[in-house]
Amino acid sequence: MTNLKTIKLSALAVLAAAGTANAHATFTNASVTAEGYAVMQLQVPHGCDGKATNEVRMELPEGFVFAKPQPKPGWELEVIQGEYQKTYDNHGTKVSAGPAEIRWKGGELPDEYYDVFVVRGKISGVAPGTELAFPTTQLCGGDASVTWTEIAAPGEDAHDLKSPAPVVKVVEKQGHAHMAAPASVKVGDIELQDAYTRAMLPGQPVGGGFVTIRNTGGADRLVSATSAAAETVELHEMAMEGEVMKMRKLNNGIDVPAGETVELKPGGLHMMFMQVKTPFKEGDTVAVTLTFEKAGSVDIKLPVRGAAPKAHQHN
Repeated sequence: MTNLKTIKLSALAVLAAAGTANAHATFTNASVTAEGYAVMQLQVPHGCDGKATNEVRMELPEGFVFAKPQPKPGWELEVIQGEYQKTYDNHGTKVSAGPAEIRWKGGELPDEYYDVFVVRGKISGVAPGTELAFPTTQLCGGDASVTWTEIAAPGEDAHDLKSPAPVVKVVEKQGHAHMAAPASVKVGDIELQDAYTRAMLPGQPVGGGFVTIRNTGGADRLVSATSAAAETVELHEMAMEGEVMKMRKLNNGIDVPAGETVELKPGGLHMMFMQVKTPFKEGDTVAVTLTFEKAGSVDIKLPVRGAAPKAHQHN
């Protein structure tokens, strides 16, 4: 098995050069669909002036209901209940109270690492065009903390705030056919299907890329990826080490065994766009060149999807 080196600066190495004080807590998804379920993946890029983050608190806005947080190995979960401002329908049951704040506690996220904290819920009773803010606080032991709790007033640009709360924009629900799957692309015995990436927030420096690789021939290997949309594109893997989920750079590429299918998907193997020049916008496409050891190079386009994942998207 290949000896893989853990990335100490993870995907946010670029932020170290710019100064971590400017790296805001943000969501991987820029938008969510009205009256649909959404998986909110909060990116925590640094600690408190060099101190490790030991607790993350996320307040849930009205209209994000029936929330279920994703457990993190090595962290305790606390769900604070509260009353909703109105009543919501949950498959025929009227619900007027539920999770109002999620706390991941007792963990250890060193300042030099990056991680995500995940909660799933439904967007209900929120008009398209509305921005939902999720005020968030990092606690780092003692009195050290970082707060992302400022909410822009009407007409105010959130990017002008010093400590803006992570936000997503609610968009209209569309038909299932509004974004057809792109046609498959072939090079040699390799067939590439269901390639996509996700929308990014302004200032977000990294993005993920995903694709399904089908190999109808002999063993091959994806050795590199390049794109004009980013300074570099790295091949990564998310994997458990003991009770800790870590991201690794795959310096030797990704094996594609003979006659098998390999999926690059969130939470597993994936492409990582580093120092993205312009944040990916939903509805656009990102051009990428993939190079295989035997099959050669091939150009593909990754449609930029919204953040509310459908079940078949492996998110």
